Amino acid sequence: MCGRFVDPNLRSAGLDTSWLRIEPFAGWEPRFNVKPTQDVVILAPDLRPLLARWWLIPSWHKGEVKDWKAITFNARFEDAAGKPSFRAVWNKGRCLIPMRGYYEWTGDKGQKTPHFIQSAGNEENLFAAGLASRWNDLLTCTMLTRAANDSVSGVHHRMPVLLNTAEQEAWLAGSNDPDLGRGTALKHHRVQRFGLHDDGEELIEDMGSEG
Repeated sequence: MCGRFVDPNLRSAGLDTSWLRIEPFAGWEPRFNVKPTQDVVILAPDLRPLLARWWLIPSWHKGEVKDWKAITFNARFEDAAGKPSFRAVWNKGRCLIPMRGYYEWTGDKGQKTPHFIQSAGNEENLFAAGLASRWNDLLTCTMLTRAANDSVSGVHHRMPVLLNTAEQEAWLAGSNDPDLGRGTALKHHRVQRFGLHDDGEELIEDMGSEG
């Protein structure tokens, strides 16, 4: 599961940033504590940037936003294609969700320790496989997850489906390869505990080893 992440550096990784001067992106400031139901940047198959609500609502939902109770900010890569919430957008709603990194927690309830997880290489941004669904006039999205690999399994048993450049192209083109994202090399470090509304670059500062 991935329930918190850090906005990407939209001016790195060779991305065309001319759109940052256009509403609704003008004045965009990166957040270090992005939460489900907030608007996030996604990249459409043509790599066009869009804003989407991070908590997918399927197009067939009747009622108000608040009436959608299912937890759909994440989707399991292994079985999302067959789930009613994601089935309709599995092939036609693919997107990428860029991020600088994400958080997971270890330890007992009430004493959990947050860890910041990021690329183990030189890349500043990570790109997660996502699905986007337009509900009425609202664009929404979910982030796909898979079993964690050895680089992060000590922190959590799940991880986002994080794609290298070739895998990004394959995912957006319709690949269902179960190995997508399996080989992503990540690193992590312990960070300070933070609250729901805390933000700022200090949230990802390395707190060193425990003890």
